Amino acid sequence: MTSAITQRVFGTTPAGETVTEFTLTNNNGSIAKIINLGGIITELHVRDKNGHLDDVVLGFDSLEPYLDLGPYFGALIGRVGNRIANATFMLDGERYSLTANNGSNNLHGGPVGFDKKVWAAETFENAQGPGLVLKLLSEDGDQGFPGNLNVAVTYQFTHDDAIVVDYFATTDKATPVNLTQHSYFNLAGITKGGDILSHQMQIFADHINAVNDAQIPVGEPMPVADTPFDFRSPQLIGSRINAAHEQIKNGFGYDHNFLINQTNYKELTLAARVEEARSGRVLEVFTEEPGVQFYSGNFLDGSLTGKGVTYQKRTGFCLEPQHAPDSINQPQFPSIVLRPGEEYKTRTIFKLSVR
Repeated sequence: MTSAITQRVFGTTPAGETVTEFTLTNNNGSIAKIINLGGIITELHVRDKNGHLDDVVLGFDSLEPYLDLGPYFGALIGRVGNRIANATFMLDGERYSLTANNGSNNLHGGPVGFDKKVWAAETFENAQGPGLVLKLLSEDGDQGFPGNLNVAVTYQFTHDDAIVVDYFATTDKATPVNLTQHSYFNLAGITKGGDILSHQMQIFADHINAVNDAQIPVGEPMPVADTPFDFRSPQLIGSRINAAHEQIKNGFGYDHNFLINQTNYKELTLAARVEEARSGRVLEVFTEEPGVQFYSGNFLDGSLTGKGVTYQKRTGFCLEPQHAPDSINQPQFPSIVLRPGEEYKTRTIFKLSVR
């Protein structure tokens, strides 16, 4: 089977911008569909152990829900992924105020974050597989952030069923940057999987960032040993998700940053591995980031429907490579400040396979 790239109009925004859907098919016959609104991965069809293709990401059939609703299905997240406490930060002696869109916090860059922007898009293809380059100028003051930030994100869908995500950014003024990808996976296939509680999760992390009830990191990193957060050996997601543990309560399940075990976080490292027994599908997440947010779909509540599926609680999980939440306000964490003359550059790989 030969690879292919096709495109079609997916819809038009209220501002009159055309949103295009790009279909990337690799030599394995697997299919990734991406729209240039938010760089959203709307569909990802990969084979199970019997060779049957299923869509394994949550999403919608049409543009409007992506514009109007807030689960961040499949989206690129920025300027700053995760939470900024009290929607404010100090940088170089100046205080910046952002829009609060998660209680008192700023979440995922604000109400009109990168997930709500229409990106310029260009396709490419090489020996590794088909791909898409997305570019965006986030202007000075966008959602309250300083500096004109030029962002480029490359998706490549390789012939061995990996989605390689490369992020690049430059700025003309110091600004925080923490980009990530927010796909929700159900490896059983979204039309047949039910919840994700029987998926087997392994996260290569000895510590998490403990959070308060506003889901902001507090105190020292918490060892996972002897807690429901110990996924160093494979565990069913559902086996301890309702445990009587303060951090489970604060996250309403799993919604925490796991600090990946690595000697140098800027080197590509296996952060997590997930397996779904019935289909035999396996997802491995490699990243150059120091952490990965494991979110167990706690706020899905059956009110959203897409692709013929009603998304009930915990019907999808996210693994979001990132720097720690609220890093801009917590100097003990690795810095997320990008300055003029520097280049933000990081890679994440979502590798699908079967066993």
